[in-house]
Amino acid sequence: MSDRLAALKTWAGRLKTDVLALWLAARDGRTPLTAKLLAAAVAAYAFSPIDLIPDFVPVLGYLDDLLILPLGVWLAVRLIPRGLMDEFRAQAASTGRPLGRAGAVAVVAIWIAAAGVLGWWLWRALT
Repeated sequence: MSDRLAALKTWAGRLKTDVLALWLAARDGRTPLTAKLLAAAVAAYAFSPIDLIPDFVPVLGYLDDLLILPLGVWLAVRLIPRGLMDEFRAQAASTGRPLGRAGAVAVVAIWIAAAGVLGWWLWRALT
C-alpha cells in the first residue's frame, strides 16, 4: 500500500511541475500557438483559486481535479515539442508558483456566461 501512495505522490509532484512548465510555455514565443493557448488555459485553471465545479458538489466537485486537469496537462504537454518541454520543466523546478488571478477571472467569466445563458433560456421557455 505504501508503494502506491509513494507512486501517487510522485505523480502529483510531476503534475504540479508540468502545470508550472505549461505556464512558462504559454509565455514563450517558441511554443506553437495551439499548444500555447491550451497551456495557458490549463495553467490558468490550475492556479486559479476558484474551481469551475466547486468541491462541495458531490462527485462532480472533484472530477476536475482528478480527470479534467490531468487530461488537459497531458494534451498540452503532447502538443509542445519534447526538447522545449524539457527546458520548461527544468525552469519550473527553480521557479515559484504564479498568482492565479487570470484563472480566477476566467472561471468567474464562465460562471457569469453560464448564468446568462441559463437565464436567457428560462426567460424564453417561460414567455
